[in-house]
Amino acid sequence: MAADSGSNQSVERALGVLRVFTTGGHAGRSELRVSDVAKVADLTLSTASRLLATLEAAGFVDRDPVSGLYRLGLDMVSLGGAVLNSHPVHREARQIAQNLAAELGLGANVAVRRGDALFYLLNFEGRQAPRAFVLAGQRNPLHATGLGKALLTALTPAQRRELLPVLHHYTSRTITDHDVLDAELTKLLGRGYSTEVEELAHGRACVAAPIRDGSGQVIAGLSVSGPLSAIDLQNREAALASVVIEAADSISIGLGYVGPHHAPALVV
Repeated sequence: MAADSGSNQSVERALGVLRVFTTGGHAGRSELRVSDVAKVADLTLSTASRLLATLEAAGFVDRDPVSGLYRLGLDMVSLGGAVLNSHPVHREARQIAQNLAAELGLGANVAVRRGDALFYLLNFEGRQAPRAFVLAGQRNPLHATGLGKALLTALTPAQRRELLPVLHHYTSRTITDHDVLDAELTKLLGRGYSTEVEELAHGRACVAAPIRDGSGQVIAGLSVSGPLSAIDLQNREAALASVVIEAADSISIGLGYVGPHHAPALVV
């Protein structure tokens, strides 16, 4: 029993080391010293060094022979690819999102909810919305993004307040009041899409729609995003909303969604 407990603790510590890299670790850097990892993962230097050596031997981290800094290894890509390829939403959404990005020139994103944040399953960059990093695997707040708002429609107002007791502030446009958020989500449900304009980051906007499974539950969201000048909501909102809703519906149908269920009419 003691051996099992020790093994479990080692696994948990190794996973904690890997998570240091997935969150940027220290000052936003992706290449870290042993001391950086030890500090963020709350480990001794010797334990961090031993775990990094083990992970390096397994191919999960790489060590630069000159600087001695560690970064995630390429074998992590194989694991991530296997996870994504087995995810039903990713399988149904990949080609549709890719086509959307190519046709509109904007970023096309698909995300699911993981706890109190959204988790990007995929992202394709359009010519007007380039990125210097891969968005898949990143997390963002639910209340400050169009995708997050789409995902929050799966919850009741009470559930939303329990999940997000505090709506954190990111810009002057961020919704930080639950009653205001409730009204925004009610509007989303009525028209089938949400918008977000500089609520998370200045200079960016998006249009998003929910994705449903065969039971009708909202399980993911699809958005198109980019710089304010490219999104141009003042002139393009209706057209972008129509395209995003249609694409989200196509993904939903692929997941078994057949439309809203209506009770049969009573025969008098």
